[in-house]
Amino acid sequence: MKVLWLFAHPDQRSLSGALMTEGLRTLDAHGHQHRVSDLYAMKWNPVVDAADYDHDPSDRLLVGEASQRAYTDGHLAPDIRAEQEKLTWADTLIVQFPLWWYGMPAILKGWFDRVFVKGFAFGLTDPATGRPLRYGDGKLTGKRALVITTAGARAATLGPRGVNGDLNDLLFPLQHGTLWYTGISVVPPLLIPGADRTTPTTYATAATRLRERLRTLPTTDPLPFRHQNGGDYDDDLLLRPDLPRP
Repeated sequence: MKVLWLFAHPDQRSLSGALMTEGLRTLDAHGHQHRVSDLYAMKWNPVVDAADYDHDPSDRLLVGEASQRAYTDGHLAPDIRAEQEKLTWADTLIVQFPLWWYGMPAILKGWFDRVFVKGFAFGLTDPATGRPLRYGDGKLTGKRALVITTAGARAATLGPRGVNGDLNDLLFPLQHGTLWYTGISVVPPLLIPGADRTTPTTYATAATRLRERLRTLPTTDPLPFRHQNGGDYDDDLLLRPDLPRP
């Protein structure tokens, strides 16, 4: 595998930092290549603005149009281009972050906002039909992703009947609405619960689980998300509920 490890935690001395170090060591041991985007260490700017696209700030900023034009013309900000080059190189994306307020840290959301621009990650159309290529189809099709998240909550509270909600539901905006939307296949996430109560024993267990997930990652079946042409994403059916469903 060629792995881009996308990491969002402000302290390398954290449990998250230790797990990333162990994960990279595991990838090396199995002969995989990797690159790292440590967003806090990079002081990544998460804010979209006109400078990203060499856009005249006196003109109205239509982000989709401006980002697509800048991508096509080669005018994207250098930090965005560098991250796109890493993702283009990789066949696997690992997204690691602590679960904060039922979602990812703002700096990580800003990475997707700025890097996944129109023309690069979405906005392509089927030449035969003119319909957008999305939900399993697109420029990033063929890549796969694994989400690794730490949470202070216990595992049972993030299960199907847990008070915090099922983990896959909490990760739906990222796994389905961002990764799968752009064509990236998503394998089941790895949750490290009880992060605030980690002991040497529980860390050893977490590290073992991480190593096993990375070892089997190339052959792990992805989550069963539907393709756009599977019926549920048919624009006509959404607009005309009276039409018979396939």
